[in-house]
Amino acid sequence: MTPTTRLCVNGETVDVAASEDTPLLTVLRDELGLVGSRFGCGQGLCGACFVLLDGVAVPSCQTPVSQASASSGVVTVEGLPEGGTPHPVQAALLEGQAAQCGFCISGIVVRAAALLSTNPAPSADEVAEALEHNLCRCGVQRRIIDAVVSAGSAR
Repeated sequence: MTPTTRLCVNGETVDVAASEDTPLLTVLRDELGLVGSRFGCGQGLCGACFVLLDGVAVPSCQTPVSQASASSGVVTVEGLPEGGTPHPVQAALLEGQAAQCGFCISGIVVRAAALLSTNPAPSADEVAEALEHNLCRCGVQRRIIDAVVSAGSAR
């Protein structure tokens, strides 16, 4: 019998059937149907799976569900909009046509949202540094950086 773990995900308390060492990404995608976070490298190096855990961007592929259950909350890319309004980073990425294939973008959005929560008006260099570990193979990094700077300015 698989143990039940209680999580707070995107503001809702949920019980999931998962052992404590199950990766949070697996629970989010397979148990809860939240597929915005992507499986990329499986080693926490590419950034595609990033979620917010107590406001800090973490790789959900390397975060055990037990760590998430001990937190005050997990926020996925699906949980960033408020009242149907896209998060400022999401809106700026759309406005700047800064996303191309979409595989990496959810992790980038989450990491950028974490940055803006601690630095509401980052410079382009600060954004580039914050997103350094988010891999994007489409070559739109400059547009992504510009969009995040714009999102900070719009706040």
